Amino acid sequence: MARTAAFWAAPSALLAWSWLRLSQPHAAASTALSLIALALAPALLPRPRQRVLALVPASVLALHVALGVWLVHPLRLLGRFGGGFLEFYDVRLPFATPLHPRMEGVILVALFAFCACLGVVVAARRPALAALVLVVGVGWPATLLTGPDDLLRGVLLLAAALSLIAGLGGPLQPRRLLLAGVALGAIVLAAFAASTSSAVASGQVLHWQGWDFYTKPAKPVGVGYVWNSNFTGLHFPKKVTPLLTIRAPSRPTYWRATTLDVFDGRNWREKKGAAVPPIRIGGRDELLADPELPAAARDPRRWFRQDVQVRALRDNHFTGAGVPVAFEPGSHPVTYAQGGVAHLEDSLAPGERYSVWSYEAQPTPQRLAALPARYPEQVRTVDLEVEPGVAAPPFGAPNRERQVAVVFRRSPRPYQAVYRTARRVVGEPANPYAAALELEGWFRSGAFQYDERPPQIAGVPPLAAFVTQTRRGYCQHFAGAMALMLRYLGIPARVAAGFTTGEYDRSKHEWTVTDHDAHTWVEAWFPRYGWLPFDPTPGRGSLGGSYTTASPHFDFSAGLLAVAQHLKRPGAFDLRKLRGSGKGKGARAVPTGKTHTKAGSSGAGIGALLRLLVLVAAGLVAAVVATKLAVRKARYLTRDPRMLARACVCELSDFAADQGAKAPPSATLGELAQLVEAELGVSASAFASAAAEARFGPTVRARAAARIARRELRSLRRELRAALTRTERARGALSLRSLGLTA
Repeated sequence: MARTAAFWAAPSALLAWSWLRLSQPHAAASTALSLIALALAPALLPRPRQRVLALVPASVLALHVALGVWLVHPLRLLGRFGGGFLEFYDVRLPFATPLHPRMEGVILVALFAFCACLGVVVAARRPALAALVLVVGVGWPATLLTGPDDLLRGVLLLAAALSLIAGLGGPLQPRRLLLAGVALGAIVLAAFAASTSSAVASGQVLHWQGWDFYTKPAKPVGVGYVWNSNFTGLHFPKKVTPLLTIRAPSRPTYWRATTLDVFDGRNWREKKGAAVPPIRIGGRDELLADPELPAAARDPRRWFRQDVQVRALRDNHFTGAGVPVAFEPGSHPVTYAQGGVAHLEDSLAPGERYSVWSYEAQPTPQRLAALPARYPEQVRTVDLEVEPGVAAPPFGAPNRERQVAVVFRRSPRPYQAVYRTARRVVGEPANPYAAALELEGWFRSGAFQYDERPPQIAGVPPLAAFVTQTRRGYCQHFAGAMALMLRYLGIPARVAAGFTTGEYDRSKHEWTVTDHDAHTWVEAWFPRYGWLPFDPTPGRGSLGGSYTTASPHFDFSAGLLAVAQHLKRPGAFDLRKLRGSGKGKGARAVPTGKTHTKAGSSGAGIGALLRLLVLVAAGLVAAVVATKLAVRKARYLTRDPRMLARACVCELSDFAADQGAKAPPSATLGELAQLVEAELGVSASAFASAAAEARFGPTVRARAAARIARRELRSLRRELRAALTRTERARGALSLRSLGLTA
């Protein structure tokens, strides 16, 4: 047993490292460790038959832990596993765990399966087969996602495989172990030296992940977008296509291509706003005449530059961070609209370059909460419209509720429930920022589920159905619904369209943005700061400002104060719910921004360890009990009365053995009855007589005698349970003495 656990431990850790790296963030450590421990349990049993039987309940429990479905619902179980497996063909790796929980379940199932198979093979002392299981288990995820740790993983895989072959191939003699260790070290060092040579390390000798036997030249790739909203479904292709390379500062930001300012009663769409004449200064077009720019955005010292290279994006917008305020367009004819949107007469082509200068405000929650609700005319005209020609009254307007009622009377739309929901969520806040913060937090709190194939409700507009019925959708649903709710509350808002941060290369100081980074979010207008981004979509990206719950730097305490300050009537949503939302359905955990807890400085780590130990113990208990039950029930799967009588005898013998009164294999029925009476204090003579007649009596009377034997056994078991204490019964239920010994 100890040898099995020793040779199994390191390869299992390597398996866990290989599979769990496919997701970001990784699966909870307690879940992964409990599955690994559950996979080891069958291998620790002494006999092969016992290990195989124990695998059944262990697998059932593992499927439930990984997928959240019991085996009694096979269609749901297969649907969840199959759906998660197919998502690997459509989702970029590493995938976002909150957005793809079924994929996480598939990874956990694979981890358990390979660890369990490895344990059983190691326990059977099959070195070659154990090495094969390890190579397949580690190699499979390596083909799905390559990375900088591939070399280290390969060296560890070689070492683990060789240790299995050397350690399981015969008796552990000191001389044999020494020779095996020297040989193993020499092979690993030689492999490491060869793999770090310039030829191999550069990938010129063998890059097996990139083998492609279809040698027809690939067509040039171009990716274009229609930024107007579409709520019928979303599909990210399996192949990831880099669209832009952006040389910019390393702080994360969203890359905005355009804004969707018009809501037509169903969809958000782009509208080319009022033109802004550029001011040509130093070879760049500066949009200082844009009336929507706050005063701080007109100071070039507050701008930061991005140099953009087009790789595969075919679009007629310049993409830039935050609110773009200046462009270096090159040879492209371009017109500029209010809000920092650049429209090109023709599409960008691969290889083209341009530069953008942007302004990103970084206000605190306190400063936003102190702002008055005063909006310029050009913002009120467009960004408070709830449908063409119909605008909601501004936040804080006199008799506002009466004016909103007039809006719904003039133009009946199925959005009254959406407005009522917004009012219910935010209550009556004293400032627009509190309303925006609570709406964003509500969407991210776990009340909604990210779904790229959301259900459609006939006759109900998509955003109304999303908010009031289905609560399932993707970024366009989240952003479109929040922007519309803000407008109904009198806060100018719009949908921003573009891309999340992408991946940053620190050696090149460049961001790589791909088609999988396409995203929409919300921009709300605030005096002194202009357009500020909010992101209600859970798990899709992260903003940088401390004022938004979508940021890892969100100032939680200041946000709570901004909501509670001068509050007229609290809403139904409590922002404090976000503190524990990291394990919710797709919700992100929101750090407070002020409290920094060191690992091990509180009882959190101990609590997690205790929960893990309890979970592992519960799994082992369930496995033992389920295995015993399965073995016992399997004996009765016959109509032969003599076999039924034998099953009854085996059941009583097992019960006695679990209580420490083991009968020898050659014991007769009379001797078994005497043992039960002597050790457990209950008479078994009536049962022994009926069982003897069923087993050895005339055939014509065997069936009736078997029924009597089963009835007597049930009565005998009740007496035995009554005679034993609860501790004795529990110890007997968990005893391993009876497993496989009397079958």
